[in-house]
Amino acid sequence: MEQRSLNQTKQLVYAALGIALVFICTVFVNVRLPVAANGGLIHLGNVPLFIIAILYGRWLGALAGGIGMALFDVVGGWFLWAPFTLIIVGLMGYTVGAICEKNQTLTAYVLALVVACIIKVVGYYGAEAIIYGNWLIPMTSIPGNLVQIGVASVIVLPVVLKLRKHSAIFTWAGSR
Repeated sequence: MEQRSLNQTKQLVYAALGIALVFICTVFVNVRLPVAANGGLIHLGNVPLFIIAILYGRWLGALAGGIGMALFDVVGGWFLWAPFTLIIVGLMGYTVGAICEKNQTLTAYVLALVVACIIKVVGYYGAEAIIYGNWLIPMTSIPGNLVQIGVASVIVLPVVLKLRKHSAIFTWAGSR
């Protein structure tokens, strides 16, 4: 009973830390783009999202990404985007974690990040089409989304490969 409580506490702490890291990297490390309909935004919030999803799995990836970035939308003036972000980015974190839980290789990590990129591009394209009532305007956001995931991937892959060597630090009973 005490071990289970410790594991639940550890999971809660990891989730809160993941949400905070995603939020902070989205708030403080971002560049607004002058090209998209709403200006667009490139940020590094995907870096902790992907690291957490790869190291800790689908549920922590979904929570950290979805809540962390939706929280940014709420406090950053992008309130209309928050529900879309919660779903899209939560799905990105869940998918990356699910792929990497089963196969912890560089190939799996790359595949997971490619799938996350597809989810982001398709998800935000659809969200923009709904918000703006136009299926053409969202095309301007695609390059920014590709750059955002590309930059995050270039940072995440070497970091995760290095951290994986110390995998005992990054797991807890029942996480896999």
